[in-house]
Amino acid sequence: MSLGVGIATGLYGISFGALAVAAGLEIWQAQLLSILMFSGGSQFAFIGVVATGGVASLPAAIASAWLLGIRNGFYALQMKPLLGSLGWRTPIAAQLNIDETTGVATAQSNLPDTRKGFWLTGIYVFVFWNLLTLFGSLLGSSIGDPSAFGLDAAAAAAFLGLLWPRLKALQPIVVATAAAVIAVLLTPVLSPGLPILVAALAAVIVGGLNLFKPKMQAGEVQ
Repeated sequence: MSLGVGIATGLYGISFGALAVAAGLEIWQAQLLSILMFSGGSQFAFIGVVATGGVASLPAAIASAWLLGIRNGFYALQMKPLLGSLGWRTPIAAQLNIDETTGVATAQSNLPDTRKGFWLTGIYVFVFWNLLTLFGSLLGSSIGDPSAFGLDAAAAAAFLGLLWPRLKALQPIVVATAAAVIAVLLTPVLSPGLPILVAALAAVIVGGLNLFKPKMQAGEVQ
């Protein structure tokens, strides 16, 4: 699973590299974003704003990237007790704490596999994402519109693959559906990053209420 997610996410890096150069970034600048920011959603938000406003739009670009990156902080709260004491590896884990690593790790059935899934996925995604960002940057405008090759759908397909096995009961189906609908409806009217945050908040509320969780039968131990 980790390798497959790494490859799928890496393919999306070709799109980022090509679009970053098209937005006016130098190859080294695009590569630096992938190494240091290392969060696809935030990176695409950043270059999207820069592409429309140039250098003058940098504050807005940084704000958009930051809004999308907030979710990684919530992932950290979930992953910290699962990963245990990390010592010198803490900064590395923080850098690798993204959608894909959290998704693979939390999909495992035991703690050793959870930790293995986190680290392997993080390494694979980091390597493929950065290599293919460079590849996309070097190709630049020569490949035309990256979406024409379906590369823009690679990450979405990877996320769906992580989510699908969890949709076995009414509660997670309702939570996922509510979050997806809210994100789709708000995307045209809110700034980049905000629809995801609102959708995440709605998912937390719906999930926390447990309105659709099967009720305990008499005599059952919770």
